[in-house]
Amino acid sequence: MNKEPVLKVSGLTTEFRIKGDWYPAIRDLSFEVNANETLAIVGESGCGKSITALSVMGLISKSQGRVASGSINLLGRELLGLKEKEMESIRGNTMAMVFQEPMTSLNPVMTIGSQIAEALRYHRKLSRRQAGEQALELLDLVKIPSAAKRFSDYPHQFSGGMRQRVMIAMALACEPRLLLADEPTTALDVTIQVQILALLAESKARSGMGMVFITHNLGVVASIADRVAVMYGGRIIEQASVDELFDRPTHPYTEALLRSMPRVDRDRSDLFPIPGQVPPITEETPGCRYADRCTMNKEARCTREVPPLAPVGGSSTHLARCWVRAEPITREALQ
Repeated sequence: MNKEPVLKVSGLTTEFRIKGDWYPAIRDLSFEVNANETLAIVGESGCGKSITALSVMGLISKSQGRVASGSINLLGRELLGLKEKEMESIRGNTMAMVFQEPMTSLNPVMTIGSQIAEALRYHRKLSRRQAGEQALELLDLVKIPSAAKRFSDYPHQFSGGMRQRVMIAMALACEPRLLLADEPTTALDVTIQVQILALLAESKARSGMGMVFITHNLGVVASIADRVAVMYGGRIIEQASVDELFDRPTHPYTEALLRSMPRVDRDRSDLFPIPGQVPPITEETPGCRYADRCTMNKEARCTREVPPLAPVGGSSTHLARCWVRAEPITREALQ
């Protein structure tokens, strides 16, 4: 594995302006992604997962948002501070993103083939014919049936699963070193979901790219991730290898997420939803943002001080942000 990470994010804070004041959506965020590695970022809606990806891509709307502080380093190059023209040469080329809803991300008046070929013509300076040939190969790669016949179709003529495959083809066109996938399997049926996950895993293994996989589905995480970062309230509150996280979760929120997963060996009535909801970014809390929902016996400092992301049980790879629990629980305790 390459010693230098493909992506290194340090102390990243992204804010949005609401009624004239700035509020942080992600707070002092730090993580790394290595070559040929998948980092899954998980958490409920509103935890800051998608904002993290948009911040890395430089797609935060400047009219209402800003990256207030931190560093985003891609292959040794600092991205924050680059001009838009420089970012355009990186997006879709060195790094690419698969967006959550392909119908709103694809151009409705351009054919599928033209949209895939566009990145190749812009970044690789290929001729129209050469770009078209490679775009057709990419459609075959993502297993679009009768790819040659569907090349000139428009997005509305494709099903949701096929549109998602087209988005993946566009993202992989220039063989990026970093791929950000924002809930690419949401709202897809299970069969298509498995095919897309297999496609992403194959692409990562073939090119050695690093991947950030954003999802709220822990079942998907178990099948595709190497490491997991659990986000809550704009912060990473636990980080570990996928095996460590599922076998020995530590943070009460991670435990609650795992307990809330439906299981085939439990009755439908044995569901354990997490009480309350993620606090809005306008709600300032001096301590742990999960404190109001936490069911553990809390300490006074839980509501006064933000806990550090500290090693769990002496591990250098398993980190958690909790004042109360310093040791993981076992998988059996989650049964």
